[in-house]
Amino acid sequence: MSSKYIFVTGGVVSSLGKGIIAASIGKLLQARGFRVTIQKFDPYINIDPGTLNPYEHGECYVTADGVETDLDLGHYERFTDIRTTRHNSITTGRIYKTVIDRERHGDYLGRTIQVVPHITDEIKRRMLREDGEDEVFDFVITEVGGTIGDIESAPFMEAIRQLRWQLGQGAVCVHLTYVPYLRAADELKTKPTQHSVKEMQGMGIQPDVLVLRTERHLDDGLRGKVASFCNVDLECVVQCEDMPSIYEVPVSMQRQGLDAAILRKMGIAVGETPAMAPWHVFLEKLHGAQQEVHVALVGKYDLQDAYKSIRESLNLAGIYNGVRAVVHFVNSEGLTQACVADRLDGVAGIVVCPGFGRRGTEGKVVAAEYARTHDIPAFGICLGMQMMVVEFARNVLGYDDANSSEMDSQTPHNVIDMMENQKAVTQMGGTMRLGAYDCELAENSRAYEAYGQVSFIRERHRHRYEFNNAYREAFERAGMKCVGINPTANLVEVVEIPSLRWYIGTQFHPEYTSTVLHPHPLFMSFIKACVRYGTVKA
Repeated sequence: MSSKYIFVTGGVVSSLGKGIIAASIGKLLQARGFRVTIQKFDPYINIDPGTLNPYEHGECYVTADGVETDLDLGHYERFTDIRTTRHNSITTGRIYKTVIDRERHGDYLGRTIQVVPHITDEIKRRMLREDGEDEVFDFVITEVGGTIGDIESAPFMEAIRQLRWQLGQGAVCVHLTYVPYLRAADELKTKPTQHSVKEMQGMGIQPDVLVLRTERHLDDGLRGKVASFCNVDLECVVQCEDMPSIYEVPVSMQRQGLDAAILRKMGIAVGETPAMAPWHVFLEKLHGAQQEVHVALVGKYDLQDAYKSIRESLNLAGIYNGVRAVVHFVNSEGLTQACVADRLDGVAGIVVCPGFGRRGTEGKVVAAEYARTHDIPAFGICLGMQMMVVEFARNVLGYDDANSSEMDSQTPHNVIDMMENQKAVTQMGGTMRLGAYDCELAENSRAYEAYGQVSFIRERHRHRYEFNNAYREAFERAGMKCVGINPTANLVEVVEIPSLRWYIGTQFHPEYTSTVLHPHPLFMSFIKACVRYGTVKA
């Protein structure tokens, strides 16, 4: 069949979970045998999230083809196991840049460039994925960031309005809105949803399906009221209650017939409801995990979304190891020798987080030293791995002033240094070593064992600095082994200390490829080591 298009929009307030709903729809259609992709359109004018502060936008997710994207792409990949690319993340900035570049090139032959039709046409082209891709999808799910009524979203909504007319039954709009509960009145209120839908209708868009976010169960009477006031079929009014885990959302949506309602709206035969057996097996493991393993997450961004993929990777690895991974954020900026024992007391493992800039790095060094000297399982990721290297250089090799040249350009022992091909770079955005690169693992290493005795891997990166190979021999003599090497550039990708229980640092970001049905082997191995360490509480 020709591609069908599903647009997911949000109303009333932001952060309702459009990304989870989009990913859930993708999973349900995938379970029915359809080829699915999911894309995110963000209204901000930045070209991508690569230069955005995590406090502004949460984690920056990186695709295999080396594009910095919104964190919702992580949800898409974790739920569906699809591999997103540069085509799955579009911002207003990218749209305008494309149109302006064409105007400068003379492609518009002197015509006046306007939001309609030039900007909206480019948005439509991206929504329809007319980018010369070879792969054809049965369903293209498009999530639009922000909420209805945002001035930044207006061109996207106009593009959706036009596509709805052009595509007919080939397009469906799913609108996610909020039904608040007023404790004083002991009532659930539908008026915000009605206003949100009315605003959409004023833009010329009638939503086909409503997903109502709620903290309380909605009875059929309330759903019927929403259906009546919003001109939506009752079967197309679905509730999304708060759940113990986001991974229960697809099952809840399937139980209420969300995927079936979408298919009927598009004139597609519904057929039997898929069993989704692997997903249910995962949920059984989730519900069966009673014991807890406590892990410290040492970083400088005290914001859950800043390390979203790492948190979810720990969570998934815990479930598959039969435990609940309880993550304790430890702010590296205030971590010192005087307080480290107290702050890390009782944890079974330590993750030294990625990041950029000098702030909080000395605390990461302190955490790495504490893990190494107390033989606590430790996992350093990107900058975390680099701080493991700096700590080892200072306290084992005796280079007291060792550092990364990112933190101290004058250090005489730059055990971490800028990559040679990065030294001439002046632009900040999209210029790092990004995307998936090859790595060869030493066959006698713990990393090799974690990957199931696989010697060739391919992982995603986001960095400018690297292990300085001039010090490699000294590190290996002293006990820190360089066990993962990029075969093309000879860059050190993985370090470990074999004499310890589990002490591994990776220059790459393994959290980007950990999914619900395929948890990442390094996180699996790390959590297993944490459980063996013994600090597991009932």
